Amino acid sequence: MSDEPQAVPRFEWKPLTRPGCRGVETRLLLARDELVLAMLRFKPGATIDEHAADHPVDVVCLEGTGFVSLQGRIHRFTAGQSMVWPPGQLHRLWTDRHQMLTLMAERP
Repeated sequence: MSDEPQAVPRFEWKPLTRPGCRGVETRLLLARDELVLAMLRFKPGATIDEHAADHPVDVVCLEGTGFVSLQGRIHRFTAGQSMVWPPGQLHRLWTDRHQMLTLMAERP
């Protein structure tokens, strides 16, 4: 660990190229063994494919509105809300006609 400021791993926005995703950009803020922080920016009609992670994931809606699902249960997701996705559980984020900005905190 350094006692000086470090560069953010990927501060610029880049398209999320994961298969099954469209209209989502990502910005990687922190990548450590114990914690990964990233922002995801969703255009109207954007989606991330339904998938599971082998570790817990916290997602926070910072701006806008969209939808979040966990194990097939769908919820509207708006600014100021958060959700935890437990390991091994199918989850997804998407938007309809609105934009959304989220913060993801993963604990591999």
